[in-house]
Amino acid sequence: MGIVIGLVVTLGCLLGGFVAMGGHLEVLVQPFEYVIILGSSIGTFIVGNSMKTIKDTGKAAGEAFKNQIPKQKDYLEVLGLLHSLMREMRSKSRSEVEAHIDDPKESTIFQAYPNILKNISMLNFICDYCRLIIIGNARPHEIEALMEEEIETIKHDALKPKMAMQDMADGLPALGIVAAVLGVIKAMGALDQSPEVLGHLIGAALVGTFAGVFFSYGVVGPISSKIKYVRDKQCRVYIIVKSTLIAYMNGAMPQVALEYGRKTISSHDRPSIDQVESETIGGGAGA
Repeated sequence: MGIVIGLVVTLGCLLGGFVAMGGHLEVLVQPFEYVIILGSSIGTFIVGNSMKTIKDTGKAAGEAFKNQIPKQKDYLEVLGLLHSLMREMRSKSRSEVEAHIDDPKESTIFQAYPNILKNISMLNFICDYCRLIIIGNARPHEIEALMEEEIETIKHDALKPKMAMQDMADGLPALGIVAAVLGVIKAMGALDQSPEVLGHLIGAALVGTFAGVFFSYGVVGPISSKIKYVRDKQCRVYIIVKSTLIAYMNGAMPQVALEYGRKTISSHDRPSIDQVESETIGGGAGA
């Protein structure tokens, strides 16, 4: 919704200001200029990116328009799941815990958190490191280094759509100039026409420059920034898992370990201690 409102305000001010200073909107209606600019931009986007990145860019743009960032309830779900798993690791045998992490879809613990079950990447991240913890041979600093490396990889992959969109935005002004040059070439072929006809052709050519700069800085660039914001927020959940599990490995009680994770949440979205205790059923009684 924020993107839509922003685009409406941008277009309203731009076109409204143009009309207010005496401009005629029909001059901006140059469909073939837009075909040249946007078509070439999409073509270079396809050339420069893998099919997987292209598909993920569409998905990321949808997430940006819907502002699909983790909400407080999502953080509480992650903390609640981690608390349940840490209690199991603390009180149950290795084989009993492995039954949960080897087949999370059949686990009563994971079934209580359906949103995490749907997030395959997060699900695998939690299960993989819980498995390493119960093996018992790895040291906390080794697990932490491995987690940081994987989180960096996950973040790099998550931000590929942002980089692809930013590359498109960077190229649009130049493609606008290309469209404008083609328009000028067309105008040069009509030098024997009246000044009115020639002026119309030159004006149409300059629309290409306008469109390239506008689409770059007014549309594609801001969407690219919003994709980065959303994907950064989504990746932040992995930091919560890392901080919580490392604290547990270093000897913290499950409820105390949750505090390490809770403190890594942005203050705007961070649940209170009481909310975490409520999610974990009485502050982890029996931990």
